[in-house]
Amino acid sequence: MPTPFDLRGKKALVTGASRGIGRAIALELARAGAEPVLLARGAEALEKLAAEITGLGVRALPLPTDVTDPAQVDRAVGTALAEFGDLDIVVNNAGGTGAFGSFLTLPHSAWEQAMRLNLESALHVCRAAGPHLLERRGGSVINVASFAGQGGLPLLSPYAAAKAALISVTRSLAAEWAGQGVRVNALVPGWIETDLTAPLSGDPATSASLLEAVPAGRWGRPEEVAGAAVYLASDAARLVTGACLALDGGMSVLSGGPATLKFLNATRA
Repeated sequence: MPTPFDLRGKKALVTGASRGIGRAIALELARAGAEPVLLARGAEALEKLAAEITGLGVRALPLPTDVTDPAQVDRAVGTALAEFGDLDIVVNNAGGTGAFGSFLTLPHSAWEQAMRLNLESALHVCRAAGPHLLERRGGSVINVASFAGQGGLPLLSPYAAAKAALISVTRSLAAEWAGQGVRVNALVPGWIETDLTAPLSGDPATSASLLEAVPAGRWGRPEEVAGAAVYLASDAARLVTGACLALDGGMSVLSGGPATLKFLNATRA
């Protein structure tokens, strides 16, 4: 008897799938039965992940892709549809913090890079996959944002601005596409322990300072974000659209102020 979280027969596309949160999401979707199309730039890491998913008895399709290039995204989505026939789940996870520095010292190129990777990549994917989802009148789009997009993040203003824009796009598309059966939601992680955050989590003093603003008192794990992605992808969330699901150990309860202050203080230490 299928459960509301059963994704068997579903086809999923996951960007930034080669590591961290994206890798965890791809694996968790596969464990729930979905067949994932894996997008990232690193071919070797994608092949390794695809082999791991195949070992679970689920088909996976690795497609090395630079999601900041709309032509490559169009090609990848076309290949996915040709191979799998349909797409039911689209996860826009690709992103990165980029350059670190004060607003007045960061060059314009830092802003361009942050927007290309954290915002425009998701727009390219939604433009490429959206017509298919709307035509078949169903699907779940999941955008991976950040707590920085809800409260700002000193010294990483381009990243925070891009994630804020992604949250806004999530809500706009949710309203536009709801009548055609397509749901659009966002995951909003807090401090998650990944390769990208290793310089922060790996420094005891910095980590302790940041966690003072987290009521749960610990770093999150990528698989904890992945579980929420399975929920949003599944029929259990069929009435959920336009939601921004916080995965931050209660940090958002503090309205962002203490969290950003702790980050600023930690980076100045």
